[in-house]
Amino acid sequence: MSSTVAKDHRADRSPCAHPTAEQVSPAAARRTAEPADHVRGDHQRASPPTTRSAYDDDPRTVDADVTHAVRAVLGELLDQQLAAAEAVDPLFGEDLAARVARFTRSGGRLGRSRLLWWALRACGGTEPWRTQAALRIGAALELIQTCALVHDDVMDGARVRRGRPALHVDVAAQYAGACDARQGERLGESAAILAGDLALAWADDVVADTEMPRPTARRVRELWRALRTEMVAGQYLDVQGEATSARSPARAIRAARLKSARYSVERPLALGAALADAGPAATRALGSAGRCVGLAFQLRDDLLDAFGDPRDTGKPAGGDIRSGKPTYLAAVAHARAETSGDRHAQDLLRDTFGRTDASEAELDAVRAVFASTGARDSVEEKIRGLVAQGLRHLDTAALEPEPTRQLRILLRSASGVACDAAPASLVVPTADEGAGR
Repeated sequence: MSSTVAKDHRADRSPCAHPTAEQVSPAAARRTAEPADHVRGDHQRASPPTTRSAYDDDPRTVDADVTHAVRAVLGELLDQQLAAAEAVDPLFGEDLAARVARFTRSGGRLGRSRLLWWALRACGGTEPWRTQAALRIGAALELIQTCALVHDDVMDGARVRRGRPALHVDVAAQYAGACDARQGERLGESAAILAGDLALAWADDVVADTEMPRPTARRVRELWRALRTEMVAGQYLDVQGEATSARSPARAIRAARLKSARYSVERPLALGAALADAGPAATRALGSAGRCVGLAFQLRDDLLDAFGDPRDTGKPAGGDIRSGKPTYLAAVAHARAETSGDRHAQDLLRDTFGRTDASEAELDAVRAVFASTGARDSVEEKIRGLVAQGLRHLDTAALEPEPTRQLRILLRSASGVACDAAPASLVVPTADEGAGR
């Protein structure tokens, strides 16, 4: 797991009265005018949505720059949520909601949203309502990513995310002159927990308010529920493993699949297939590909945390070592040191892992053990095998050729496996989000 907040704050604005739902949400004002076989939330609607964006008419417009399209929709949604939050309370809007919005807007290249989009297109999704739904669900994925990262930083005690102070650190710094250090720290952590909760609530709002035919909405909601639960389950395995020093390779793989692999790759692909109303063969192929490459994505994150350059990752290297995170890389190193009887390596790992005050020299010594035991090479080999297996799964279904080619590029880059002539606009920067997320 392991990565923000701009220093500008919105000015206080005190509304005279709380606005109605129609005043807060432009979407709400349209509801009475919409017909009834599309679904928003649990209510039946009619025909394709009446709302339009610049991307509704031709999905090829989105194809040209998926990131820009998702950012445009995400920006509109964040503006609406900020207006609602500030109407509830100006301080809440400024201190919490504005930080959530800034954090979400400061993200990388929106890899999860792009995987969803190209899965939709690979399955033949072209209708305007599918385009709009995909962009909205893509925006929701970015919000749930905000939830995960903000909470991660509190649980990890991480002070930096994306090259900037983590949200809880930023809040504590804002109130440094108003309370003692311990109270400020507690306020920052509490605010970050609430900020993550708010991001998750906003993500759920987006999904619930996205118009789709009832069968499609049912599939999307089932996947969304699974994604949220899996993410929390994997995170619990992670923190429980840190506390109990549970470091078996099998357990590490299980936690990695739940914590990151599914919600980072497998579920976005499945959501794209669901939005396209894809058949069993395409759904199965994308799910299998996502399962393999999603795990490769997490294993690459583990390597980046240990060996990555902070100038690229936006966070200090060695955070997983200092926190004692039970990664697959660490589990393999422990297992190999024990099997070979390498007492020096065993002692070094035992004495350094989980020490928040470990020096750079001690971190370098652990990295040397990762290399000397063959753990680093083993993880690299596993990543390459998983990616190759995942890409083979794409060949088992009749998918649209060009979108599938784009998916292949994205899946390779998400796991850090080189691909030929990948356009810069398609590269998914795994390091941007930090290990485990």
